Parts: sequence; C-alpha cells; structure tokens
Amino acid sequence: GFFQSYAVEVDIKDASNATCLYANWMMRFLITYESNNGDYKTTTLNLSSSATHNGSVCGNDTQAALVAVQFGEGHSWSINITKNNETYQGDFMTLTYNTNDTAVFPDAKRKGPVTVFMKDPAGPVQLNTVFVCHNSFVIEAENITQIFWNVTVQAFVQNGTVSKKETRCPADRPTSAPTVPPTTANATSAPTTTASPAPTAPTPPKPVENPDTGNYSLKSGNKTCFLATVGLQLNVSQDKPLLININPKTTVADGACGNTTATLKLNDGNSTLIGF
Repeated sequence: GFFQSYAVEVDIKDASNATCLYANWMMRFLITYESNNGDYKTTTLNLSSSATHNGSVCGNDTQAALVAVQFGEGHSWSINITKNNETYQGDFMTLTYNTNDTAVFPDAKRKGPVTVFMKDPAGPVQLNTVFVCHNSFVIEAENITQIFWNVTVQAFVQNGTVSKKETRCPADRPTSAPTVPPTTANATSAPTTTASPAPTAPTPPKPVENPDTGNYSLKSGNKTCFLATVGLQLNVSQDKPLLININPKTTVADGACGNTTATLKLNDGNSTLIGF
C-alpha cells in the first residue's frame, strides 16, 4: 500500500453560494525534531477525520485565494493561490505543527507551535482548468517533508462549476511505452516459404541491471556524522513486479544526526523518498 490518511475536501462558496474554490487531496508530513535527551527523531503527522477549513477565501483579481486547514491538536496548513492574467498558481505553503501534541511528539525538547514556510513548486494552471495529480509528489523544507497524493484543485472557479478540463502533474503524465521483447506467448513469424529463412528463437527479456553504488553523507556542523555506501533497488509489488534502481547521480541526501540516533533521507527527484 501507499499511505493511509484522511482525505480533505474544501468547497468554498462565494456570496451567491456558488463554488469559487474547490480542493480535494491527501497529505502527510514527516517532521524531524529534537527530543529531550538531544536525539533527533522523525515522526509522522497525518490529517485527522475532524479537519476543518476555517479562514479559506475565494480570492479575486487583487486578493489571493487561500485554502486553510486545521487538524489534530493545534496543527494547521494553508496555501496561497494567486491569479495572473489567464492562469492561477500556488504561491507558498504554511505548516504550523504543535509539539505539545504528545501523541505525535512524545518527548519534544521544544514545546509549542512551530511554523515553516515552503514555496509551491507547481507551475501555473490555466483558468477554468482543474489541476489533478493522483501519484505522490514530495516537497521538502528545513526539517519537513510533505507528501501529497490524489490531489484535485481548482481556484477561481467560473460560474460555480468545477471544470472537466484537466492539467496533470508530471508524475501523472504517461511516458513512452518500453519496447517489449518477443516471448513464446507473443512472438509471431512470417509464413514459411522457400524464399524465407527459418524463424529465429525468441529474444529473452533483458535482465534489470544492478543499481549503481552511491556515496551518501551527512554533516553535523563541520563534522561528517553519517556515511553510507550503498546500491539501492526497489521491488514494488503491483499488478506486475516493478524494479526501480535509485540513481545516485540524481539522488539528494538529507537528514539529521543525534547522540544515539540518526536519520538519512534519500530523494531521487522522481517522487521516490527512502528513509533510514
């Protein structure tokens, strides 16, 4: 499975009770924090079933739209969406998490709300078009990793009706189909004639190559505190087995070191996030 979390649906109405902003999405947060004994731990903050969206506004030509969500024990998340000529675009996201929530941060050294700002990396979307992203994508800032999936958003909705015209995120866009080598099940041969050579044996499928070895490290101040030399291959069980090699040339290492624990996060830039 992917992630288990609650979906959030926000349907904002204007003064005439017509939909002006619609959003439906799922998200979770990975947060690294310092514990009372000086260790750095990574916890997971999920949306709750009782999430509210107080303070969300439609926006207009001069005022940004705002999607604001409150959930759990004093946590909140919001995104500003601005309109520019014929497009709209997410501006920045704000996450406030409350370390007084002992269920999520059982031994946090710092107590109280912490606010983090993140730039929305998505590009502009044409007006009267809905942005859709079913596959997961990741946004990182400081000690926060945000993971989104099953996203449907349209700001500045026209005539109160969410558009059927979609703009898909890069993770959803189809790639060119790989060439499938012939097998005994799908191989075909030309009819045998005196002028035709005998059919050749099917070409066996090409095995997946071993992953390249990457060297990953973390620093605490000027000192290296974490070293990993490893080749990584993911075997994903779906309808058909899927093997994914992690490319160290495009993978970024992040994380933190504590007195007795360390966290290494590897992000390959293709929505694959691996944590150790």
